[in-house]
Amino acid sequence: MPTIYETLRADIIVAMKARDSATTMALRTADAAIKRAEMDTGKPLDDALVLTTLKKAVKNLADAKAEFEKGDRADLVAANEAEIRILEKYLPKGLDPAKLEALVNEVIKETGAASKKEMGKVIAALKQRPEAGLIDFGAASKLVQAKLP
Repeated sequence: MPTIYETLRADIIVAMKARDSATTMALRTADAAIKRAEMDTGKPLDDALVLTTLKKAVKNLADAKAEFEKGDRADLVAANEAEIRILEKYLPKGLDPAKLEALVNEVIKETGAASKKEMGKVIAALKQRPEAGLIDFGAASKLVQAKLP
């Protein structure tokens, strides 16, 4: 089975042959970011590095999209949404909200957290879970804040 990076590189070639400039540009940008991350960290290219880099790229695009929405730039919002959809194909599906809520409830019970002051303990425990790679910690943080008095 090919790695995520090998799949991305193959998809660049497919997009180039199909003359799909938007997909080609998005994938080439992601490829460059992955290579840069590999050089910066000095770690070998593996799926964890690729996923981390792609998640960061999607987060940056989402943040930019929010700014474009504030600026009433529908053209740039649409371009960012398209690029996010392209990159999300390479990311694993996250936990659905019901599973995330059940996991947060379980961790709150395990840690014995009773107030928002202990939120860091809950988040740290979530990061130790096997499902940590699938957790959207922004959503988890909001859930923990809502559940702790």
